[in-house]
Amino acid sequence: MAVRQGKRGGRMRQDLQGNPLAGASTASAAAFDAGVTAYALYRGDPVGALDAGIAESPECAMLWLAKGWLYALATEPGAAQMARGFVDRAEAIPGGAREAAHGTALRAVLAGNWSQAGLTLERWQAEAPRDLLALQSGHLIDFFTANARSLRDRVARVLPRWHGAPGESWVMGMAAFGHEEAGDYARAEDLGRAAVAADPRDSWAHHAVAHVLEMTGRPQDGLGWMAAREPWWAAEDDNLQVHNWWHRALCHLELDDVAGALALYDGPVRRGGLALALALADGAALLWRIEMQGGDVGGRWQALSDAWQAHESPGYYAFNDLHAAMAHLGAGRFDRVDRLVGAPQGCSEAAEWMRRWGVPLIEGFRAFRSGDHALAADRLLAGRHIANGFGGSHAQRDVIDWTLTEAAIRGRMPGLAHALAHERLALRPHSPVNLAFLRRAVALHTPDA
Repeated sequence: MAVRQGKRGGRMRQDLQGNPLAGASTASAAAFDAGVTAYALYRGDPVGALDAGIAESPECAMLWLAKGWLYALATEPGAAQMARGFVDRAEAIPGGAREAAHGTALRAVLAGNWSQAGLTLERWQAEAPRDLLALQSGHLIDFFTANARSLRDRVARVLPRWHGAPGESWVMGMAAFGHEEAGDYARAEDLGRAAVAADPRDSWAHHAVAHVLEMTGRPQDGLGWMAAREPWWAAEDDNLQVHNWWHRALCHLELDDVAGALALYDGPVRRGGLALALALADGAALLWRIEMQGGDVGGRWQALSDAWQAHESPGYYAFNDLHAAMAHLGAGRFDRVDRLVGAPQGCSEAAEWMRRWGVPLIEGFRAFRSGDHALAADRLLAGRHIANGFGGSHAQRDVIDWTLTEAAIRGRMPGLAHALAHERLALRPHSPVNLAFLRRAVALHTPDA
């Protein structure tokens, strides 16, 4: 890309990693860096930083595009509509290859074609491996599409190019999560611990290690990890804290401490979890697990169901729809679930996710809640093998397999229950939850069970 004049003369401004910022001043370039850093660390107010940059340099397209990513990847229909306006504003400003790549990828996400957006950013990253905004956004796209291979490989392709660059440890944290989702737990843990040692503020790297400890069945280590680092990840300016509290609650459930998990729901999860869809999903998944494990959630479902209504756009993002359905089912509001199941329209990738996976999974959860365990097992078996679609992590999607196993036991299907318990134990052989599943499955074979 040719060097152009900056806003106040001289060479074109660059961001912290050396990428071009056409139309930026020194002050707005610093604001861009502050916003993208906050985005990468899940800390502070990235929107406020970008707004300050836009006020200083409204003709810097990358500031508008960065703000577009923040809103587009919120998985909220209202935020997506705002993101379209930001992209429109950016595209009205002459730009180069960087602006074109980000604009094209954003348009794809906003049209519901997430994988296409991820591929666009892959091609751009081959030319600009230190574009932190592109890497962070692509990493989240891989997460929201449940693309475990790309979660690992997108970062692996560029990590060597980050040696000594500002933000290297943040990229290590992304790599840690990618390796964890790809099943390389030892590498993931090493990278995650190294990343937070380099920058303790890195909430994503902290969360990557929490995932490793969850997936390898080490709940006591998980509680220790969370407690030791609580001053960082539970800080008021940490935008991932609700999700990290959710991880801590999973450790309590794994240790059969239902009361401890419920206390976390009533405390930090509920306090911070009624404002955004992704946090509401954590709340719904946690209450569903608590109830399956014998906890009494009382009237908590009603408040969560009410909160979901402000964030719903059926068929927009199936992962959210499933978690909204959990809340509505818990509250006994089956009519709201019917609205979700009847929603998938159009030919976008997101609409196809809903048709292919969202609908059978929601139908399975509905059948489970209604006591039709045979139908629940059929639907959940059909819908649970999710690859390159539907979103979330292995830990988040485990609520599907947990519900399926519980349905097999409650529906007195000894063969299926036994098989599913062993499937779970193959991954986490010392898990108290999984061992309890096996004991209950074996008991189904006895005449007086």
